[in-house]
Amino acid sequence: MTAIHFAANETDVAQNALGRLMERYGQAPATRADVVVALGGDGFLLSTLRQNLGRPVYGMNRGTVGFLMNSYDEDDLPDRIAHAEETVINPLSMVAGAIDGDEYRALAINEVSMLRAGPQAARIRISVDGRVRMEEMVCDGLLVATPAGSTAYNYSAGGPILPMGSDVLALTALAPFRPRRWRGAILRNDSVIRMDVLDPRKRPVMADADAKQVDRVLWVEIRTEPRIAHRLLFDPGHGMEERMLREQFT
Repeated sequence: MTAIHFAANETDVAQNALGRLMERYGQAPATRADVVVALGGDGFLLSTLRQNLGRPVYGMNRGTVGFLMNSYDEDDLPDRIAHAEETVINPLSMVAGAIDGDEYRALAINEVSMLRAGPQAARIRISVDGRVRMEEMVCDGLLVATPAGSTAYNYSAGGPILPMGSDVLALTALAPFRPRRWRGAILRNDSVIRMDVLDPRKRPVMADADAKQVDRVLWVEIRTEPRIAHRLLFDPGHGMEERMLREQFT
């Protein structure tokens, strides 16, 4: 029998579901479980993936949007898990140099973003694989998104939806002022992307990697981390590839 560990966010809806599912299917320790079932929304699922590296995670929607979640159903759960489709996601690695002299590191499943932290637009230089590609971008911010994250903040900012398995990243500007009509770039996922803040004291910028924030950054380097693999399970016919294709025709 499949050993399941259930995890839930703190909402009443998720906690009530947790109690019913544990009573019905038991509760294996996370370290001995074959699979982790996450009850909540997309944010909670991302947190569960980070906490259970290498272990498959099957999400059931007890949150709001639930783009990454399966529908909630208490019946036949072991059978659903046994027949689920697996998507493997390699996160982004962020290294950020801050004005305080320290370097900060974080991983992001969806995107790494740089955002203005003051009233004036940010001024950022963009380099790819050690070569300057844009001397100055004036904007509210920039983000680098994985295919898995391309339907989230990236898509809301006008960036492209990237097919799963496409081995590319999206570089998208947030409210670009100069060059005003820059449409972003699609880069190989083995690229090293560096963004330098040109006026960090007058125009402060913060960095964010899936909600882990670093204030007043001077520079940020972003690359895919192929040594880390997050395993996400979906009901048959409702995997990441199908969801992202459907999103483009909604």
